[in-house]
Amino acid sequence: MEILKVSSKSNPNLVAGALAAVLRESSHAELQAVGAGAVNQAVKAIAITRSFIADEGLDLICVPSFSDVNIDGVGKTAIRIAVSSSAAPTGDIGDSKE
Repeated sequence: MEILKVSSKSNPNLVAGALAAVLRESSHAELQAVGAGAVNQAVKAIAITRSFIADEGLDLICVPSFSDVNIDGVGKTAIRIAVSSSAAPTGDIGDSKE
């Protein structure tokens, strides 16, 4: 399974493009983010990815979890978001703005 590492400086559009490409190939990927800013960029990327794959009749299923990682010899807790593509439910996939 492909793990895409996201930082607070990651461009959500670029992450979304990479995520969409991985999902088109294998239908499973993971995003890994350490820190609030990185998690924010990851969630934005997931929302953008939905619009990228909607024309193909696909939607996303996301499952967040915690993961212990070692960065420069320091233990940190990361948020891992397992992302899978599936057939979209009937109705609009969407950009509902309530």
